Amino acid sequence: MERLANDCFANASEMISANKALEKIASAASLLVGAETCALREARDRYLAEDMVAPQNVPLSDNSAVDGFAFQYSSYRNANETPRAVAGQSTAGHPFTETPPSGSAVKILTGALMPNGFDTVAMIEDVSFEGDKVILPAHLKSGANRRRAGEDIREGQVLLKRGTRLRAQELGYLASVGIDAVRVFKRLRVAVFSTGDELISPGEATFTGSIYDSNRIILTTLLESYGCQVTDLGILKDKRQTVRDALKSVAETHDLVITSGGVSMGEEDHVRVAFSEIGQLHFWRIAIKPGRPLALGQIGNTAFVGLPGNPIAAFVCALKFIRPLVGILSGWGTEPPFTFQAKAGFTMKKKPGRTEWLRGRYTPAADGIGTAEKYHTEGSGILSSAVWANGLIEIGDDVTYIEEGDMVTFLPFTELMR
Repeated sequence: MERLANDCFANASEMISANKALEKIASAASLLVGAETCALREARDRYLAEDMVAPQNVPLSDNSAVDGFAFQYSSYRNANETPRAVAGQSTAGHPFTETPPSGSAVKILTGALMPNGFDTVAMIEDVSFEGDKVILPAHLKSGANRRRAGEDIREGQVLLKRGTRLRAQELGYLASVGIDAVRVFKRLRVAVFSTGDELISPGEATFTGSIYDSNRIILTTLLESYGCQVTDLGILKDKRQTVRDALKSVAETHDLVITSGGVSMGEEDHVRVAFSEIGQLHFWRIAIKPGRPLALGQIGNTAFVGLPGNPIAAFVCALKFIRPLVGILSGWGTEPPFTFQAKAGFTMKKKPGRTEWLRGRYTPAADGIGTAEKYHTEGSGILSSAVWANGLIEIGDDVTYIEEGDMVTFLPFTELMR
């Protein structure tokens, strides 16, 4: 099965817009993974591979929404103050199975089945007693405090659509109709590695000019939150043959390969050159900030994304471009993340012709639209900005100036990281 359509891009060296890149990803990629059956208890954060249909009603039968006394409304309409004999009791799991006499009442607890022929319940705190008989309150409506069979779920209705992420509430929803196993999409197999002679892994001894690699932990964590099965392949040195051999090898056993670093035009940027010897490059330059050098292509039928090496650029590009690609390949779709408008808490100039994503912190307002502040510096290597922020501020490619108070688009991290 093809991960990306061949020959879908006319000119890989062309600088394209962010929106165009997203359109090309959507048109090129298609569902890759198969399906498997998973026990409901093990299905958290998996994605449904088929629509789920209710096998039964919920509730199964009419039952009481309160503790009280059940009765037949037709016997109450003109005789609501008449003391009634209590014919018995219905509790959850222990229903009153006889047919009670007309004009009587049955004590009933929350969740208990309604007695045969009875359709209304008076709350226990609203009744009074005359000896061992109960007097119902006035002005009750027919069907009061009764839950009808199928009120929540009807047998045969579609509960959840294919591609739905199974959170706690979805799992409970399925359990409520007796479903104990589901068909879910298999996890996308993704390989991740960084490139650079200067990089070392956390815990290793430093040397002059060394830099701890933060990109792999960022990417693997994001990918796992997107439901992927991730292989961390570590750090590759800046040698074209090494990079080429690694790409070729992992492409045979993975659905998607992601690298960070080495996709620009420098002498030691070997990823793009090595990849071009074994794969097909679809695009590698996008008019964005941060992250202009971003490569998308394929090695055979395996998708490839080459991210910039700067941590913030890799982080932002993963949120904006890898997330929708993974969504298509994994089966959970391309629905864009929720965004909202906020007032800019800053002033800035911007070059036209490129989309920018600023690390932003949104503060709600008590009586209106909240404010989005941007981090005080824009460097692509400053990870503290991502820790400070709670989302991204998107500035369109046609915008050249933002005045404090202008409306801007805010993308919360809670949406981009799931």
